[in-house]
Amino acid sequence: MKAVKILIAPDSFKGSLTSLQAANAIERGILKVASCVGVKVDVDKVPMADGGEGTVEAIICAAGGRMVRTKVLDPLGRETDSFFGVLPDGTAVIEMAAASGLNLLKPEERNPMKTTTYGTGQLIKAALDYGSRKLIIGIGGSATNDGGVGMAQALGISFLDAEGKEIGFGGGELSKIAKIDVSRLDPRAKEAEIVVACDVKNVLCGPQGASAVYGPQKGATPEMVEILDQNLRHMASMIKRDLGKDVADVPGSGAAGGLGAALMAFLEARMKPGIEIIMEIARLEEKIKGADVVITGEGSTDSQTLYGKVPLGIARVARRWRTPVVCLSGSLKEGYEALYIEGITAFFSITSGPMTLEEAMERGEELLEKTSENVFRLYFSRG
Repeated sequence: MKAVKILIAPDSFKGSLTSLQAANAIERGILKVASCVGVKVDVDKVPMADGGEGTVEAIICAAGGRMVRTKVLDPLGRETDSFFGVLPDGTAVIEMAAASGLNLLKPEERNPMKTTTYGTGQLIKAALDYGSRKLIIGIGGSATNDGGVGMAQALGISFLDAEGKEIGFGGGELSKIAKIDVSRLDPRAKEAEIVVACDVKNVLCGPQGASAVYGPQKGATPEMVEILDQNLRHMASMIKRDLGKDVADVPGSGAAGGLGAALMAFLEARMKPGIEIIMEIARLEEKIKGADVVITGEGSTDSQTLYGKVPLGIARVARRWRTPVVCLSGSLKEGYEALYIEGITAFFSITSGPMTLEEAMERGEELLEKTSENVFRLYFSRG
């Protein structure tokens, strides 16, 4: 009897499950049904990410390697435990969310006028100290709007005010920049190959810029958004004057509160969709090609999923090989139907009845396992 080949490749369920926990829950549901109905299955799990929280774990699961623990400053400048990954070939994998992420702050602590990417720069420096000369940096989930200035400061770049003093932390300080001095930038950072995993195409400033689009979720009031946008515009003009680089209108420059712009301007980084990076490392197309069915999922599926999220990336590859794809989501919201044409066969919300968001997140593992079980009772019933 030929085994049914099932590929499980979910994103994390933000605030509830890592992508590995989600994959394990889905597998348990499948195996429960398979043992009951006597179907032989061959399950392959590939936890996914798109550059945000969980990127390091997903890439290490796909390629092997190890976690390296270190200490950095969090978005408010407090020391905290953090980490980065190192792959077998020495490539370092960093997720800025592990140092400068929104997940590190309480809701009342969110203030992009003050939050800094300094800890992300410390992670880059720690990876360079470890010996890595190729870095993959995921920049999703930021709590910051400082234009990546904190990151650059941690690597030796000075942002001086009119009196020649170093400016402080946070997006509120950028208007003080009178000179950018890159003479003390860590030379290893200039030599390194840096690839940024990012699914955001926003430019730095304006209505579609970092401050206007993402500032409010980081704690910015309308007044703050206006100031932050002006400050990023000023920073960009200083970069253009002192470095001769115009990054303000480059797609992705507005990612992570302008960290994308800083990585391109100061470290010559190149941007690439996070899902593409992980799919390449995991050789996912080869696995999709050989699968009978693919299961993916994420915390919330809506129109935003069309902008480079995990289910979209998987669906597009699966469509080429006519492999059916089932997406299990914490919730299905407006616009998810547009993903049918991209290659997703069916969607299922894992919530089993009326419940609060808190309850759904707390019961995420149980709900995902039960939904997976129900989906495969139907799938295996085809005979």
